[in-house]
Amino acid sequence: MKLTRASSYALHAVMHMANQEKQKPIPSHLIARAQGIPERFLVKVLRPLVSARLLLSLPGPNGGYCLAKSANKVSILEILEAVDGPIRGQVPFTSSEEEGNGLDERLEALCNEVADHSRRRLQKVHVSDLLPSNGH
Repeated sequence: MKLTRASSYALHAVMHMANQEKQKPIPSHLIARAQGIPERFLVKVLRPLVSARLLLSLPGPNGGYCLAKSANKVSILEILEAVDGPIRGQVPFTSSEEEGNGLDERLEALCNEVADHSRRRLQKVHVSDLLPSNGH
């Protein structure tokens, strides 16, 4: 499995928020600086997390982003799929199905089986599970 840059940035941002002692809004520029992420890209990545109700976006001078629910209630799957869409097997089909004898369909079925396994595993892992052992 390979994470996209967007999902990696999203995970780093969410982990940064979850690792704060007090759950108060954090401005995007502070998250970006702490995680070494370009702020413009970070804001684009955070939007789908807000739409998925995983994060709250609070406007104003004391605003920023914070988790919408506790870290032990947010799965890694929710974050990845909010940013990148559903995890599924993908096989580029060949133009000549006759030569493949249904190979593309069998490969797609296999890839979907692997994707389903990945989805089930990622659903069981929560943000709190990935916090440092001395995390808050």
